[in-house]
Amino acid sequence: MERIILGDYITAPTRGAIATTPYGSLEKFELADFLAQWKGLQREALVTLGEDQRIHPSAFIHPTAIIGGDVIIGPDVQVHEFTTVRKGSVLCAGARVGFNCEVTAAFVGEGAVLGHRIGVNRTILGARAHLSAGVTVAAINMTSDMRKPDREVIMRTGSGLYRSGTTQFGAVIGDDTQTGNNISIGPGVAIGRRCQITSGVTLAIRTVPKDCTVTAPHTMESSVRRRRNTFTC
Repeated sequence: MERIILGDYITAPTRGAIATTPYGSLEKFELADFLAQWKGLQREALVTLGEDQRIHPSAFIHPTAIIGGDVIIGPDVQVHEFTTVRKGSVLCAGARVGFNCEVTAAFVGEGAVLGHRIGVNRTILGARAHLSAGVTVAAINMTSDMRKPDREVIMRTGSGLYRSGTTQFGAVIGDDTQTGNNISIGPGVAIGRRCQITSGVTLAIRTVPKDCTVTAPHTMESSVRRRRNTFTC
């Protein structure tokens, strides 16, 4: 059975306050182990940094943004208007989060960019990754009561199924990966480094190797034809 090691997808933080926390060894974790320990690592990181250092003084946070009480924000981060960064999240050095985004229990790597109106949940985003407007990463499977997820998130790999060990996990999105707009990802997706995901794609419960391009079938099948002239002179 294929293992999913975070270091195969993303690099650990290398600069700023975040690099001194337990998250600095992120790339050594197997995915399922990291997800099981995420809350504990977050608490360790907060103790290491101290309340006065969890948000770096060089970070820009717009007055309309909402930041959770345990969120860690590194140097030179920008969080723009009407964005919410919820519990358990880490924004590494140089990350950019655009207008009207929602980030929940997510790790956003160094220099990563989230465009406008993006929602990421229980997601690990690599360094310099770029998500364009309208990307959503969902973290739970359909169930009879969506408020109480009860189905473990699994992933299809080249050698079989990988168990995440949790009912809430969105995606790992690798370093330097880029997306188009209006994309739905998760639950249970791992996208390798330097991938391109074109507009309109939907991905769930699978892995994408590094250096791939993913397109939606309809983008190649769309037809364009002239309209009949229904106007008379």
